[in-house]
Amino acid sequence: MNTPSPHPDLPLDRYRSYLLLLARLQLDGRAQSKLDPSDVVQQTLLEAHAKQGQFQGNEDGLAAWLRRSLANNLKDALRALRRGKRDVRRETSLEAAMDHSSLQLAAMLPAEGASPSRQASRNEDLLLLACTLERLPEAQRQAVMLHHLHGWPLAEVAATLGRTDAATAGLLHRGLKRLRELMSSETQS
Repeated sequence: MNTPSPHPDLPLDRYRSYLLLLARLQLDGRAQSKLDPSDVVQQTLLEAHAKQGQFQGNEDGLAAWLRRSLANNLKDALRALRRGKRDVRRETSLEAAMDHSSLQLAAMLPAEGASPSRQASRNEDLLLLACTLERLPEAQRQAVMLHHLHGWPLAEVAATLGRTDAATAGLLHRGLKRLRELMSSETQS
């Protein structure tokens, strides 16, 4: 049986938008006001770069490895914010929540079979979706994330964004439309 060999130059930067999206999904508004998700993602990528010789596996394994590292870095950052006030339930559930967010993100993509080539293609689509979400205007991105990734009802999204239900529905409609356009143009190029 062949064991995968260490990867000297992992394509880590391809995962930046994906990790940033996952970090944003895990941090509530209060934590985001004190903790920049970009900083945690940068730390995660720096650590992964330093430890890339230790990684053995395929593309799926790389995404899982990076998610675990991000979850650990988020736990550490949140712990530092609380200055010793530990919530063990939050720490242990963060990695599970990260995996759940990743599955919700994947659910936004059309379902495909499980062959290795299709799975690799799906992983590429997942990274493209995360990058494309970053290109949406902030209000549209927040509306799409809260409604489709967090599963919040329209009224709750509207209240959080300080908008009417109709305005929020418009943000969602325009955001999803723009997301489809951007993804379509990326896959055609």
